[in-house]
Amino acid sequence: MADVFSPPGKDDILLPSIFTWHDPFGLPFDVPVTKPQVLLVLSVVIILTFFLVTTRNLELVPSRWQFAAESVYDFGRNTIAREQIGAKEFAPYVPLIVSIFCFVLVNNLYGLIPLVQFPTFTHSGFPFAVALLVVFPLYHYVGIRKFGLKGYLRNQFVIPDVPKPVLWGLLIPTEVILKFFFDPFNLAIRVFAAMFAGHLLILVFTLGSEFMLLQAPIYLKPVSALGFALAIALFFLEALVQVLQAYIFALLSAHFIGRALAEQH
Repeated sequence: MADVFSPPGKDDILLPSIFTWHDPFGLPFDVPVTKPQVLLVLSVVIILTFFLVTTRNLELVPSRWQFAAESVYDFGRNTIAREQIGAKEFAPYVPLIVSIFCFVLVNNLYGLIPLVQFPTFTHSGFPFAVALLVVFPLYHYVGIRKFGLKGYLRNQFVIPDVPKPVLWGLLIPTEVILKFFFDPFNLAIRVFAAMFAGHLLILVFTLGSEFMLLQAPIYLKPVSALGFALAIALFFLEALVQVLQAYIFALLSAHFIGRALAEQH
């Protein structure tokens, strides 16, 4: 073992491929399959199985599992979708908001499971894919469907009673940058940064404490106990952050939809 501690970095998050899928669906290239990709697909299976099993035989007096499923659904429906989209128009978007919340939550909570211990969204491509390919086009689509393209653009970017030089020279370019570039970036970067930083901090304290215990001089070895204690504390803190970030991701998604559907800017 080396005498100098080598701290973990971003390369420790980039896991090697488990296997290579040759010529998928007859396409002329190979696809390396990694642990995060497998976990991402598994999360969909977990969520589908959970809701299908718990809602298979609905009862007036719910079982514990039915109550758990109903609680998750009610949380997404009433706490997130209704509050952010509005009581009149929220209903069609409840399945999407609940699905986004559960999807992000399960992929975050992988970081707490022994032997897995890898929150999928520590890879930036996954949250950016959800933000750019699902949420971003959807909230613009629902706004255009309701107001028409011209009405939607006017509603989103034109502020009444503002002088035209200020409107066209400052406010409209700012709004375009915010709503077409910053919003999806902001949505994805929150969960990615939180998962990446939390996972890396736990690695630093765990591996650093192990190094102190095995390699440090005898008088410094007791410090490793403090390091392990901090790693455990960070583990529980990350659990809270994982749930919170799933909530924030779903909340912002619903907020963007509600803003697109709002009658006024």
